[in-house]
Amino acid sequence: MEYTDFVKTYCRWVPVEAGTERLSLKETSALDCIFWKEGCMVYTARPLQCRTFPFWPSVLASAGSWKIVKSTCPGMSQGRLYSREEIESRLAAQQAEPVLTRRRRDAGRG
Repeated sequence: MEYTDFVKTYCRWVPVEAGTERLSLKETSALDCIFWKEGCMVYTARPLQCRTFPFWPSVLASAGSWKIVKSTCPGMSQGRLYSREEIESRLAAQQAEPVLTRRRRDAGRG
């Protein structure tokens, strides 16, 4: 599948801070990943967004955030325990790989 076709079919723009949007995988109406069907259907080719989950800054921000995600994600607490060094390595990968962002289309409109 061509990259642009993949983005049009499986991605959406999500509002983030400072009037910008970030490209993200779509979810089902239940907020599950569209590639999750009793397991990840694209595990070996999953994007960085998936490879670094649940070690996202927004999830690691507080114990409450972690608890909310843990209560809704069937994969959390099912695998091995990651060391602090491994988590820091994943966070560094997030910083190193550019995330596609754009200025929000409605930014500045009143």
